[in-house]
Amino acid sequence: MFLIPKTTLVKDAMSKDFIMVYEEDKLKLCLEEMLKNNLTDIFVIDENKNIRGLLTLTDIAKIKIKKLNEYLPIKNFMSKEIVTVTKDISLLECRNIMIKNKIARLPVVENRSLIGVIRVEQLRDYFYMKMEELGGKLNHIINHIYEAVCVVDKEGIVVIWNKNSEKLYKVLAKDIIGKKLKDFFPKAILLKVLETRMGVADVYHCPPRKDTDVVVSAHPIFIDGEFVGAVSTDRDITQVKKLSYQLEKANSTLKFLENEVKKFSSSNFGNIIGKSQKLIKTIETARQVAKTNASILILGESGTGKEVFARAIHDYSQREGLFVPVNCSAIPSELFESEFFGYEAGAFTGASKKGKIGIFELANNGTVFLDEIADLPMHMQAKLLRVLQEKEIRRVGGEKTININVRIISATNKNLKKMSEEETFREDLYYRLNVVELSLPPLRERDGDIVLLIHNFLKEMCEQNNKKIPQIEREVIDILQNYEWRGNIRELKNTIEHLVVLSKDDTITKELVPNYIMEKVNKKIKKEEYPMDLNKAVLKVEIDTIKRALKISGGNKAKAAKLLNIPRSTLYYKMDLYKI
Repeated sequence: MFLIPKTTLVKDAMSKDFIMVYEEDKLKLCLEEMLKNNLTDIFVIDENKNIRGLLTLTDIAKIKIKKLNEYLPIKNFMSKEIVTVTKDISLLECRNIMIKNKIARLPVVENRSLIGVIRVEQLRDYFYMKMEELGGKLNHIINHIYEAVCVVDKEGIVVIWNKNSEKLYKVLAKDIIGKKLKDFFPKAILLKVLETRMGVADVYHCPPRKDTDVVVSAHPIFIDGEFVGAVSTDRDITQVKKLSYQLEKANSTLKFLENEVKKFSSSNFGNIIGKSQKLIKTIETARQVAKTNASILILGESGTGKEVFARAIHDYSQREGLFVPVNCSAIPSELFESEFFGYEAGAFTGASKKGKIGIFELANNGTVFLDEIADLPMHMQAKLLRVLQEKEIRRVGGEKTININVRIISATNKNLKKMSEEETFREDLYYRLNVVELSLPPLRERDGDIVLLIHNFLKEMCEQNNKKIPQIEREVIDILQNYEWRGNIRELKNTIEHLVVLSKDDTITKELVPNYIMEKVNKKIKKEEYPMDLNKAVLKVEIDTIKRALKISGGNKAKAAKLLNIPRSTLYYKMDLYKI
């Protein structure tokens, strides 16, 4: 690898700049040669050029101090105990030999003849050069590590600050290296590690900037048991968190769509069926406002198909996002905020470790359908109003605001205007939701639509129950048309399913019609039949009219008399006469 220094052999690094003298040469001559060549050592050889000894400047200094005779042969002064090496060992081995023997040079010999020398200066220069080269390589590697790397000494002074540290924390290396880390980041996790000398791993750190998320790992540095500093790697997980959020949103969307597909395949037919004038007029209004951003309030009795209508508006609007239906009466009060706005990881006890996106985020660029809006708690009404005004939300436990683009369609079977007047529903929210109001007619007021719906549900239920579509007797259709359908379309659909699963011989007969429907229809028919005797007919009308007035007045006889336009005494008389 390029980081590991190549093994350098003596033969590639030894100096050939050396002086050789014979044993009989005079010391004075040897001194002159050393000075002339500016060397600190001289090697003594015999007549066969085999190395016999060594003389250094240190030895000469001792000679001068003792004032010895310089005209004597050098063999009288040389060191005879010399350590030699061969040309094929490494410089690292030379270093170890020098340290062990406390010497500053090593003669290199081959066949006992001197061919070179390794001096301590060469080793020092060589290792300094390698250290500098290695340092450059390490610096290059550290600067290309994805994490932000910071190293401090035991005093907390920064010694390493890589490029990604500059990028993440917006502090240049030249401004922080050599200075105390706490002067720049007084709450840095690395300072705690420096103090406790205990490492930490993958700790979420308060972001240095609002738009970043950082995870830190930091550890103390010990060399040969001695504490020398600490190192930290700070990983910017902003993109990872964004990708995680997108994946979470995609998973939530997928799960939602799976549920929606199940709905379409089981209970929702997805189309509005009917041709009555009241329905057609409502559809025309809905089509006109569908492609706008206006909030829509759908009013209608239970079972009139408010969600189906809302979904049709969303589909016609061609909004890119999802249609997300919410039953406001089915969400526990304490969960409203987390369901609508989502929550961050660990926002409250029992919260998912990954957090959760809320209804408004899920429906971004789409439609939120708030069914049973009248049941929305007061504290949530205020927060919903703020979302509609500001077009932004904040997750529970979160700090960041999230911009949203959501169309609101709400629905109720209650008198929302009256509730706002009675201050049980916020008036300002009512007007925000009721930019356009659509009133769905009850099934009993949709002339001709019952037969269309009967045949549609008949086909749908047969497909679901793997049955052949049966014939339906005309009398059964007449009975169903005469029934008032207080439960509207939902009740009709359930009734058709009842008839389909109980039908035999591919025919739906009168006997299969539920008893409660037969009783209501018979009572209605009986009520509408008058005897041919005029006196009896008048009597029946009078009795029915009095009963109707009492029902409208809630049993208040004074109000009933006023409705009937007769004195109260006359009403009492007739009630007693007819045993009402």
